Amino acid sequence: QSIVAKHSSQFRGNAQHDALEFLLWLLDRMHEDLGAASPAPQSRGPPEVGVPPRPGWGDVFGPGQGVRDVLGGGGLELAPAAVGMGMRIGMLFWSSLTCPHCLKQSNTFDPFLCISLPIPLRQTRALNVTLVLQCERWRFVRVGLAVPLLGTVADLREMVAREGRIPPEQVTGARRAGPGHHPGVLRVPGRPQVILAELSPRGFLRSLSDPEALAAAGEAGPVYAFQPPPARRAGTAPRPPLAAAAGAPRAHWLRAPGPRLLPSTARSSDCLHRAPGGRILLLLCNTAGTGPQLARFGPPLVLREERGISWEQLQQSILAQLRGVLRGEVRAQGTGALFRIRLAGSSAPCTYLSPQDPRPLCHPAIDRALQLSGAGGPPHVKLTAEWDTSTKERLFGSIQEEAVQDAESVRRQQQAHGQQHSCTLDECFQLYTKEEQVRAPPG
Repeated sequence: QSIVAKHSSQFRGNAQHDALEFLLWLLDRMHEDLGAASPAPQSRGPPEVGVPPRPGWGDVFGPGQGVRDVLGGGGLELAPAAVGMGMRIGMLFWSSLTCPHCLKQSNTFDPFLCISLPIPLRQTRALNVTLVLQCERWRFVRVGLAVPLLGTVADLREMVAREGRIPPEQVTGARRAGPGHHPGVLRVPGRPQVILAELSPRGFLRSLSDPEALAAAGEAGPVYAFQPPPARRAGTAPRPPLAAAAGAPRAHWLRAPGPRLLPSTARSSDCLHRAPGGRILLLLCNTAGTGPQLARFGPPLVLREERGISWEQLQQSILAQLRGVLRGEVRAQGTGALFRIRLAGSSAPCTYLSPQDPRPLCHPAIDRALQLSGAGGPPHVKLTAEWDTSTKERLFGSIQEEAVQDAESVRRQQQAHGQQHSCTLDECFQLYTKEEQVRAPPG
């Protein structure tokens, strides 16, 4: 300390000093002492193609100049380079800029004493997704995924399909005759057959479409991924009707009057006359109560139904899906409307399907919901079955939401993203010297 104090008054005394300031001062004095020395002779071999010449210190500093003279006093703190690709050559920063049109390369060398390296941030976040699969063993399972921060819903759909082993859509086309193969039907994998939707304790919120950013996914409510049921092949008999068990007493059957319809209820025949055709995917959840007491109960359902079915057939199909949580058998024929069906997740006014409608799924609001179901996943319609509280208690008891089992990936992702993010010095330099593309000016 006494030797350093003889050459610099700022380090005199017993006060505490900054180590970086001392290092910069020491490097500056060392350069002043070695500045008069001539640079070492360089080999005069043939220059390497595509590699710019590396200058010596004499090409940067003038006679009698020190580092602080060139830098204007004090250490230069460089931010990440705006363009080009950097390399560290001693105490010089080499930046290279290449024109994409004429391929002319411009190289500059800047002296530096210190640089500020950016710290790479975590590029993923943990997101839990509840899978609703067409499997008896793993019907409902919650998985943990590391989704990219700058990704889209299309990335999430691909990850869910891989995690749940959901096969993609099979696109069918005609194969022409050619060398090595015969004409026939060609089947190629298409987009993932996964429907992504946010589902809160009060019902459906919205469906997620592929172009959306992943940053907002899961903020309004938990994300559910539905695997559609397989399409029924031509000639296959429809599902048998829901009936009472053999020998069951008539008291176990239910016969309830249909609820009074709201004024917003309309019939498809009042709005549009068309011939029914095709099958439609329906996402359905059951709710009970009104106002603040409204709550979802039972598992969310995914059905594939014909557009031309009647209200009684639709109600029968829903009850068949809920057979596992019903307290007793229900005879669907002649029972009337046990619940009201409302279109969910739509910005339009509240729309109910009418039990008196001969084809409720042909309502124009169904067509609008199909168009707004989101790009990427299969077209679908979200419905909410609203049950009267007394009817719900009589048929289902005190059942609440579905029981979901957590996969090991949930704990693993929470643990990985809960730890402090770490990186190496080499990763910081790689981010600092990352090549960047510059757009040409408009015009």
